[in-house]
Amino acid sequence: MSLRYAYNTNGAANHRLDDALRLIADAGYAGVALTLDHHHLDPLAPDWAREADRVAALLDRLRLGSVIETGARYLLDPRAKHEPTLVTAAAEGRDRRVAFLRRALDVAARLGSETMSFWAGVPAPGVDRDAAFGWLNEGLARVLDHAEAVGVEASFEPEPGMLIETVGDYAALAARHPRLRLALDTGHCLVTQDIDPAQAIRVHADRIGTVAIEDMRRGDHTHLPFGEGDMDMPSVLAALEAIGFTRLVCVELSRESPRAHAAIPESIAWLRRIAA
Repeated sequence: MSLRYAYNTNGAANHRLDDALRLIADAGYAGVALTLDHHHLDPLAPDWAREADRVAALLDRLRLGSVIETGARYLLDPRAKHEPTLVTAAAEGRDRRVAFLRRALDVAARLGSETMSFWAGVPAPGVDRDAAFGWLNEGLARVLDHAEAVGVEASFEPEPGMLIETVGDYAALAARHPRLRLALDTGHCLVTQDIDPAQAIRVHADRIGTVAIEDMRRGDHTHLPFGEGDMDMPSVLAALEAIGFTRLVCVELSRESPRAHAAIPESIAWLRRIAA
């Protein structure tokens, strides 16, 4: 079995979406992790459905599968990174995040994407954690109901510094929300150091909806090109092979947009050398 690699468009933010997709396809990737943003299939635009259908047709022509990502920095609020979230104190803000995630699921359905990936958010200083968990659980139920209605899996990403930041946190959350898949970013395991990345793959094999890979240093949440951090990538790839993982394995180099034209082919070439 050979793994199916994708590249995240948050690492091609300076390119038009169509140009980024063609670069990804030309480099030999099997898919794209499409981070919805104001300039990349804007999910809040009046003509979002027509644009989603156009992008779906382009992906089909390029023979690219897809995962929908929802980590755009200023899509919902131009003044506050990633806000509002599922744990924002204002109910109106939480409603806007839920509406966005529902729209992301609608886009994923039109594209035939494998899953839609999302995270919890960071509670503001002074917010009671029990209240934040209550808001999160309520929002998750609404998102998962919509995911079921449109036939797309929703995958939850533990994110360092957020309310749900470790794989263990996800496992506890999924016990309450059994429909919730895991969006595993292997680099985050090195940041939180709660579990070895390869072990996380093996332990949660039956729950993984999508996987992100990159290099990263222990304790430092900086996405690095392969070979520049502490990640044991051969063990990660071997673990994915061992569990028979057939979904997209998504390269996430969010800081490499200024050199995406080089980083896109370099990354898959590096992975192929490791696999060989």
